[in-house]
Amino acid sequence: MRVEIWSDIACPWCYIGKARFEKGLAAFAHREDVEVVHRSFELDPHRAKGDTGPVLEMLAKKYGRTLDEARAMEAHVASNAHAEGLEYLADGRDHGNTFDIHRLLHLARERGHQDRLLDLAYRANFAEERSVFDDETLVALAVEAGLDEAEARGVLADPTAYADAVRADEREAAELGADGVPFFVLDRRYGVSGGQPAEVFTRALEQAWQGRALQPVAAAAGGTGAEACGPDGCEVPPRA
Repeated sequence: MRVEIWSDIACPWCYIGKARFEKGLAAFAHREDVEVVHRSFELDPHRAKGDTGPVLEMLAKKYGRTLDEARAMEAHVASNAHAEGLEYLADGRDHGNTFDIHRLLHLARERGHQDRLLDLAYRANFAEERSVFDDETLVALAVEAGLDEAEARGVLADPTAYADAVRADEREAAELGADGVPFFVLDRRYGVSGGQPAEVFTRALEQAWQGRALQPVAAAAGGTGAEACGPDGCEVPPRA
């Protein structure tokens, strides 16, 4: 069975959702027969390369909040990450264009290192004081994941390398009705949207394995709406 996961490295709920999915997969009896493929989805595709800035300022501007309110929003996300055993910096992170990261992830998939590179990129972006929006950091992450340095540099130097693959993933997400991430598609029969609890993913895997027809997202798996990120932003707690 194949599970395809549309996500963006800039999406905190994708970071958290990946951890929850992996816990759900670990509880699935046929986990050894599941192939996981990560697909591209850009939350801010029109942002220029090199246009980076502090996450807190971006959140305050996007949601019309004060910096203190934006900091509280990030603390809310951090508490969810910590509950999954993930480290999370609620301050001091950057936000920028993720197209190059997605291109490298396609290279990594061909070389058998996609999941490792994604984990390293998430960790660098959300848990470490490392900007993932410059080429040197990306090359270092690629090498740590097991990719050849010269090959990784070659991809970054050629803006057309894997560009079509990224755009194809994004078109497919739109065709499937995914307007936010993380978005999980199980054997092209079942869809789950958002960073659902681990047990929801386990039930979804069991239902997909049994060959049931596609049912309403999340509700069929026994879950409710979960936090996600889309072009207009991520789920945030209401004002106090």
